[in-house]
Amino acid sequence: MSTVVYDISMSLDGYVRAANPTPDAPLGQGGEALHHWLFADGDATGRELAGRSLAAMGAMICGRRTYDDSIRWWQADGPSGPARLPLVVVTHSAPSDVPANGVYHFATAGIEDALERARELAGGKAVAIMGGPAVATQFLRAGLVDEVSVHVVPSIFGAGTALAETLPAHVALEPVEQVSTAGAIHLRYRVKPTS
Repeated sequence: MSTVVYDISMSLDGYVRAANPTPDAPLGQGGEALHHWLFADGDATGRELAGRSLAAMGAMICGRRTYDDSIRWWQADGPSGPARLPLVVVTHSAPSDVPANGVYHFATAGIEDALERARELAGGKAVAIMGGPAVATQFLRAGLVDEVSVHVVPSIFGAGTALAETLPAHVALEPVEQVSTAGAIHLRYRVKPTS
C-alpha cells in the first residue's frame, strides 16, 4: 500500500503561508521564499533531494483552495511540472473550467475518497499531500498520514498560516532523516501509531 506523506515547506517560525495573501501572491507577502530552495542555483543537494522525493511519488493530493490559487501557474501539468503526476483535489464540487489533458482528478466524497483514488493512481508509489494545511490536518486527524516531510526555510514571517490547524490529540513523530542544504533544512518524520 502507498505511503502517505505530508510534504510542505515552512518558515522558521512555523508558517506555510505568509500574511496578506492575494490572488497574485497566494503564498502571502514574501511567501515565495518557501520555494526558493527548489530553484536556488547554489543548492544542488536540495534539488537532488527534491528529485529523489518526486521519483518516489506516484500521485499527489491537495485541497480546492490550493488548486484555485495555483492552477494559472500549474496549467495542465500540475505541481509536478513535466513529471505530470496525477493530482487529486479534495473539493465539494469539481470546477467547470479544467485545463485540457490535465493531470487533475476531483474527489467530492471526502478525504477517504481522495486517498483511495490517489492510491489507485500512484501504482504502489507514495502519495504526497501538499499545499495548505487544511486538508493535511484532516488526514492527520483521521490517522491517514504515514510520514511528515518539512522543508524549513531560512525566513521568519511573523504571521501567516501555521503548519497545522488544531488537532484533537498529540501526533507523535519519529525522526527518519535530516538533511541540511544551502536553502533549507529538510526533516522527515514517521508518524508513530497511536496506542
